[in-house]
Amino acid sequence: MADRVIITLGCTSCKNRNYHFARGRKKTFKLELKKFCGHCGKHTPHKEVK
Repeated sequence: MADRVIITLGCTSCKNRNYHFARGRKKTFKLELKKFCGHCGKHTPHKEVK
């Protein structure tokens, strides 16, 4: 279980942090997904933030 880390995704347009989930620690790239932002009211790219 020590190989998991909590990741937070933030909207690129309004900078609101919307999604949290766990993934493996060995990944070295920043995750970017197109998700729905409730604050903006539309689908926008969400990037991994600290």
